[in-house]
Amino acid sequence: MNRLMLNGHHQENGMENMMLFEVVKLGRSAMQSVVDDWIESYKTDRDVALLDLINFFIQCSGCKGVVSGEMFRNMQNSEIIRRMTEEFDEDSGDYPLTIAGPQWKRFKTSFCEFIAVLVRQCQYSIIYDEYMMDTVISLLTGLSDSQVRAFRHTSTLAAMKLMTALVNVALNLSINMDNTQRQYESERNKIVAKRANDRLELLLQKRKELQENQDEIENMMNAIFKGVFVHRYRDSIAEIRAICIEEIGVWMKLYSDAFLNDSYLKYVGWTMHDKQGEVRLKCLTALQGLYYNRELNTRLELFTSRFKDRIVSMTLDKEYDVAVQAIKLLTLVLHSTDEVLSPEDCESVYHLVYSAHRPVAIAAGEFLFKKLFSQREPEEEGAPKRRGRQSPNANLIKTTVFFFLESELHEHAAYLVDSLWECGAELLKDWECMTSLLLDDPLPGEEALTDRQETALIEIMLCTVRQAAECHPPVGRGTGKRVMTAKEKKTQLDDRTRITELFAVSLPPLLAKYAMDSEKVTNLLQLPQFFDLEIYTTGRLEKHLESLLRQVREIVEKHTDTDVLEVCSKTYHALCNEEFTIFNRVDIARSQLLDEQVDKFNRLLEDFLQEGEEVDEDDTYQILSTLKRITAFHNAHDLSQWDLFTSNFKLLNTGIENGDMPEQIVIQSLQCTHYVILWNLAKLSEGSSRKEDMVTLRKQMRAFCLMCQRYLTNVNTAVKEQAFTILCDVLLIFSHQMVSGGREHLEPLVYSPEDSLQVELLSFILNHVFIDQDEETNSTDGQQDDEAGKIEALHKRRNLLAAYCKLIIYCVVEMKTGADIFKQYMRYYNDYGDIIKETMSKTRQIDKIQCAKTLILSLQQLFNEMLSELGHGFDRSSSSFCGIKELARRFSLTFGLDQVKTRDAIAMLHKDGIEFAFKEPSPQGEGNPPLHLAFLDILSEFSSKLMRQDKRTVHMYLERFMTFQMALQREDCWLPLISYRNSLQAGGDDDTMSVMSGYSSRGSSVRSKKAKPTARKLPEGILYGTGTLITLPTLQTPVMMPSPHLTSTAMREPKRGRDDSYMGVYPLPHDHSQVTWMLAQRQQEEARQQQERAMNYAKLRTNLQHAIRRGTGLMEEDEEPIVEDVMMSSEGRLDDLNEGMDFDTMDIDLPPSKNRRERSELKPDYFDPASIMDESVLGVSMF
Repeated sequence: MNRLMLNGHHQENGMENMMLFEVVKLGRSAMQSVVDDWIESYKTDRDVALLDLINFFIQCSGCKGVVSGEMFRNMQNSEIIRRMTEEFDEDSGDYPLTIAGPQWKRFKTSFCEFIAVLVRQCQYSIIYDEYMMDTVISLLTGLSDSQVRAFRHTSTLAAMKLMTALVNVALNLSINMDNTQRQYESERNKIVAKRANDRLELLLQKRKELQENQDEIENMMNAIFKGVFVHRYRDSIAEIRAICIEEIGVWMKLYSDAFLNDSYLKYVGWTMHDKQGEVRLKCLTALQGLYYNRELNTRLELFTSRFKDRIVSMTLDKEYDVAVQAIKLLTLVLHSTDEVLSPEDCESVYHLVYSAHRPVAIAAGEFLFKKLFSQREPEEEGAPKRRGRQSPNANLIKTTVFFFLESELHEHAAYLVDSLWECGAELLKDWECMTSLLLDDPLPGEEALTDRQETALIEIMLCTVRQAAECHPPVGRGTGKRVMTAKEKKTQLDDRTRITELFAVSLPPLLAKYAMDSEKVTNLLQLPQFFDLEIYTTGRLEKHLESLLRQVREIVEKHTDTDVLEVCSKTYHALCNEEFTIFNRVDIARSQLLDEQVDKFNRLLEDFLQEGEEVDEDDTYQILSTLKRITAFHNAHDLSQWDLFTSNFKLLNTGIENGDMPEQIVIQSLQCTHYVILWNLAKLSEGSSRKEDMVTLRKQMRAFCLMCQRYLTNVNTAVKEQAFTILCDVLLIFSHQMVSGGREHLEPLVYSPEDSLQVELLSFILNHVFIDQDEETNSTDGQQDDEAGKIEALHKRRNLLAAYCKLIIYCVVEMKTGADIFKQYMRYYNDYGDIIKETMSKTRQIDKIQCAKTLILSLQQLFNEMLSELGHGFDRSSSSFCGIKELARRFSLTFGLDQVKTRDAIAMLHKDGIEFAFKEPSPQGEGNPPLHLAFLDILSEFSSKLMRQDKRTVHMYLERFMTFQMALQREDCWLPLISYRNSLQAGGDDDTMSVMSGYSSRGSSVRSKKAKPTARKLPEGILYGTGTLITLPTLQTPVMMPSPHLTSTAMREPKRGRDDSYMGVYPLPHDHSQVTWMLAQRQQEEARQQQERAMNYAKLRTNLQHAIRRGTGLMEEDEEPIVEDVMMSSEGRLDDLNEGMDFDTMDIDLPPSKNRRERSELKPDYFDPASIMDESVLGVSMF
């Protein structure tokens, strides 16, 4: 295996050790038999057996080295560990505890089990021989001080599990000592005649032996605690710190008499400030095990008072798992004693029931339930069960309502119900009690519910019905659909049956009582959506159905509120199900209602159009209310049998001609006409339509689009917004997308907007969306109303922008129109940044090159606007120019890191940018920079996205537009050209970049040898001039530096591939001496650069080799092994938090040959508390 195993004994020993490691790794054999075999070996030759055990720990750390017998006998632990460090495998940073895969996950379990079984099997004899345990503890303590992470991690885990096993032994010894002491006292208290002196002597001797054994165990535990835990609980590696905290929690729970005191609890309290969520989580789970046992509460009082505030603050932890466990811990604290948590502490947990993260909300719901609902009125035995408002749940339901109303910042009853569902479903499903509280008169002495409380109770009742019927959390809390179990499905069916049976009877009187209250009626009318309609027939509840339909009809006739009318429409839609026998009855009632409303609308419309300017307010209100009802029902019901398009179109046309139509009538008429077209399209999509229907729909759709376009110029803003929204929807629905999915027969209906319509749509967006907030007309009823008005206005504008962006994404309008949207990205980032960014992402998925052209077009538009405002002599440090440059940088970031995918698009972007920069000559005449030259400074933001070979190509394309005079310019006005050329040259020919990248991290020497994927060639035609493709010459472009003295007259062959007929903006010079001088300068500069690169490369190699030999950089094959420096900071280190601690246990004194000799040499303090803990912990005082 290596030089340590040359003789036969060591080879054989190595194979035995390998077998032990393999057995534990595979985990197939019973650990009991494995340990028994080792114990037999130990009894035969303890040195050989211990050597096997030592090598087992070494190999479990991933080390390939083997400790020989000679090393074991003659070398100290520090020397052995140093030798093993040299043998460590440097090719990979993985070791058994960190390797992924199910086999290595089982290994950790088997490893911990091996240590536990080993101590359990040796607890009666071997662990007291002052040899085996001393050797193992000495080795593990030394390894835990190693700078090699694998040694430190593995040995800490082993030491902590060894400590846990010793705690079990100590606990058994304590129990045996107590039993022996009781037996001794019992025997001694007997009268002299019956006392057995021999038994007293035996019991006394046994107690003495147990006491000696306990002292030995305490010495071992003290050695592990002081030698390993005290230093490793604050290790730089989070996994190691988590192991320590997890195990100390086990010790305090197992042997509370010895460990559950402030001397040990403080470590858990301090570590709750750890910066890693994994460690904080272990602290909380450790404490949960302690607080769960009420008998331990008195010992935790000081700890609770000291660290309660920290636990409460952890309920808002950024790691949701930590927050959940913190809330559960507070629930246990609340369960053990109700006086510890103040009202402020409880309130900080209460509001978490509205959290969007469901586990946090459920944990907070359990806390709330225990705090508010645990006090339930006891029912007398034998007494009849009380129901309705007399039931024990009545007060608890009222408490829920009061809590919901007091949570003024939250108006989401569905979230509150979902949070309480798992712990209080029985309470929340007491719908009989809820309806009784709403319908029945209050009992004598009972205070009736206020109107606000009744509204809240109805909302909560609706949410509980929805939760029971749908069996999934509300929107925003769902983690995706999950498969329901058979038990859950049965519960769901039973609940729906109960809901139908109860509310089929109680809903009509509830509607009758609250018929005039819009908010209450809106919630109550949603209940039939969750009914099992078959119950109406099987339960013989038809009379209650008639009562329900009568109440709904009365509500439709009384109300004009849109929300109420829409929920009435949905109620009819839910009840009109052809699968059930009640369909005919409901359908007749619906038809009668709609017949009356449509006839009324046609009659009112005829009078309305005839009266003209003489229309009074009452007639306007009547036609508006009727139109609202028809529109609300047309949303969910097909009203094609009534010709609503003709009447509505006539109404809209009259509004255009007269210009004095009330805005709400126009808005409702536009919406109703929209529904007419959608229902007609839905029927045609089924494929069983006539050609006449297709032609009719085509005419109606185009006429309606023209009507909406005319309303875009209306004076009323609400009308224009409605027309714009509907127009965008219609254009999207009737775009080329509609023929996909086997609907080719709808192709005659495809409609593409004309250029004039596209211009009007874009103009509307620019004039109504990209405006300052102050320009909006807001409410003046106070600051709160003003803020609410601003939020509502912003929400409307976001919907308008999203509607237009969908037209861009689905190619309904030309993608280049997106330039006017994209250029607003920075200015309106807070309001619309997410919409614009998503639009850019979607357009790039459709056509990368066209998207890039749109982005550069938006920058060009901003540049031209800036020139119009500031003039051609603007300052490049101005806020306008810097804003455009920052926008270009943001655009560049959206291209991501994969240069291969965006290669063509970036090349096209640079091409368009270069052409724009040289498009307009200087108005000051020849010799001055082009008018748009400063645009190259903006374009340079995209240079980093070019691949190395493409930078050369783009540079050559840039030279097509340049003259030799431009290359010689050094004035400030030419700086954009100089900086852009430099950005194209950066990294283009620097071979040392590949060398530098190889030394960024350890192991990179192996990775750097792997071949990089070959980039695909740039397609021809991406970069082109006037009829001529660019060729790639081998000449290197000169760097813009002061020219050195002429030292050579050697001429280079002129560049080829340049179209001689193309001179860009400026003509090429014809002075041959000037050309000769330029070529000579280029050759000299290139030779100088090449020499400098060679020298820099040689220096770099030398420095890296020195760094390697020092062990600070890349590890080569024959150098020192990779070790991890756990020293986070050596300056300003805090004093050891444990300095001066007084432990009750004795210091262990192991034999000199196996002791942890000179531990200070092996164990420097590798800890900087500030590096792993929050600042708040640094001021924590000890108990």
